Amino acid sequence: MNLLGVHLQLLIGKSIPTPVPAKLSEALKDVEVTHGDDGPSVFQLKFQVGRSGPLDLQDYGLLSNPLLQPLNRVIVIVHFAIAPQVLMDGIITDIQLTPGDQPGADILTITGEDVSVMMDRDEQSRAFPATADFDAVKQIIQNINYGQYGFILPRQPENPTALSPPNTTEQNRQQPMNMTDRAYLKELAGLYNYVFYITPGPTPGANTVHWGPKEYSTTPQSDLSVKMGPFSNVDSINFQYNALSPQRVQYTERGESNTISSPSKDRIQLARNVAEAWRLTNLTGFSCRAATQAQSAVDNSSENTVTVKGELNVIRYNGILNPRGLVNLRGVGDTYGGKYYVKTVSHKISKGHYGQSFTLKREGTGKNKIL
Repeated sequence: MNLLGVHLQLLIGKSIPTPVPAKLSEALKDVEVTHGDDGPSVFQLKFQVGRSGPLDLQDYGLLSNPLLQPLNRVIVIVHFAIAPQVLMDGIITDIQLTPGDQPGADILTITGEDVSVMMDRDEQSRAFPATADFDAVKQIIQNINYGQYGFILPRQPENPTALSPPNTTEQNRQQPMNMTDRAYLKELAGLYNYVFYITPGPTPGANTVHWGPKEYSTTPQSDLSVKMGPFSNVDSINFQYNALSPQRVQYTERGESNTISSPSKDRIQLARNVAEAWRLTNLTGFSCRAATQAQSAVDNSSENTVTVKGELNVIRYNGILNPRGLVNLRGVGDTYGGKYYVKTVSHKISKGHYGQSFTLKREGTGKNKIL
């Protein structure tokens, strides 16, 4: 699919995806890919189907196409100028047929998640005796069952606890019987206020695993510009300030109770005026890392104070806005201008159109002059 200098390439296959045939490419109507920082990436392909030829008399031809079957692998690539970017490497999990009232209005919708869904199929229990949490993470990722997905190991975290085996007074790490590998990796990440997710690329067929802190320290992307004449690249935008989002968290660790009231000092402060936490919540349960979990809850509640939602003109932006990083917003004044964390992006591609919707977050208002 070619549109205004952007080329879309679609690969599908059972284990090794290959470019789809022309008939399938011509039937492709819409592509939507959504990436966020709190769950797997998802994709949706919409095909225009019909029953106009002799091969369609018994049924819709695309329904029996071997490429559009559950658990097949899908890779979506976009080319800006020469450089390709892998938007999605995922697995088909859902198929929906929607007949229309008019000829040619029948739609076949193929939905799926990124390849981490293959780590979410089987609940199992395994022990990691005298094993550092990061080493347990690597063992799971390097499981032979996931070899075909080209997982690239995450960078080594800086937290020394994640790199050291538990001492003799602590229980050895055990993956619960009712937990999948994907769920367990997320649980281990939560112990350190980390996140776990998989991003496609950098090359088709490879997937980069991230198990570590949110990427607040990444280099900011190209600016988002609003009402700036020929420099504008945002078609619509909306701001919401939630004064009830920030919270203080009370916890108990090793018999002592404490309260955390402010975001982590090692996080980049994006707003000049950080919202005050009016609410007090309690961390239930007992954990040797309760303080870390409480800090994570405070950080997450604080960053949801200001939410920005908008629509990006990708052609004017001359590139792609990526999630889990920083971006500068300009042209909206001092209160809501400045740096933000990109929480989610959704690519919406059809013939003649390429747009992105986005959600930005930060802990308060005002431009932080230091950034």
